[in-house]
Amino acid sequence: MDRSEIFDIAHLRHPIAAPVAPDRLRELVGWLSPAAGARAVDLGCGEGEWLQQVLLDHPATTGVGIDHALPASAARRTGERGLTDRVRWIETDAATWNDGLFDVVLCVGARHAFGGLEDMLVAVRQHLRPGGQALIGEMIWEGTPSEAAPAALGLPADSVPDLAGLVRAFHRHGLEPSFGHVSTLTEWDDYEFSWTGSLVDWAVRSAPTAEDRDQALTAAREHRDTWLGGLRRELGFATFVLHDVAPGPV
Repeated sequence: MDRSEIFDIAHLRHPIAAPVAPDRLRELVGWLSPAAGARAVDLGCGEGEWLQQVLLDHPATTGVGIDHALPASAARRTGERGLTDRVRWIETDAATWNDGLFDVVLCVGARHAFGGLEDMLVAVRQHLRPGGQALIGEMIWEGTPSEAAPAALGLPADSVPDLAGLVRAFHRHGLEPSFGHVSTLTEWDDYEFSWTGSLVDWAVRSAPTAEDRDQALTAAREHRDTWLGGLRRELGFATFVLHDVAPGPV
């Protein structure tokens, strides 16, 4: 099993693919205000839930979802919701893809596709039309991290900001928050235990081979150990709706 297969199974029961509850997702998307005929893009869309909620809330908007490995479930749910003619799913590298400017740019939990926070924000700006809105979800430290937390992530401690540092990063790129949400511990636990639980259920009930079963169980155990052994109560997640306030050309 490759990483994308494990990812798809892990999100079977939590397609939002971030530690954000469904009602909070809807609240965040509700702060977006695209005009009729607007275009939205989700960079690193994963299961596509964020983009689909934008399209459900704004029937005159079309969207594009970009990810290097798109799960079949994204297209399936699009069809179930009657959105097929308003969205394109494109399997490619979000860091190099380009199709002009968009009224709304989403990027939730996908900094890895760009190499880091700053590069991700540069990419968001490159796709965002002047005066547009962005919806960005990003890791933060809840406090000063222990040595175990950055080691569990495999990242330098200073590559993840605290909440204030994240807002400062937005300002450096001409983005002003209009609304934000910091994921609760309950949201984190729901997400993490759904991630590992979906893999365990699949391994026990549906794995076609013993090798697949063992790989899924190993992935679930490693992920759970990382969460409980170094990240829980230290790693946070913040999602912001942002307005472009960068000065225009003189």
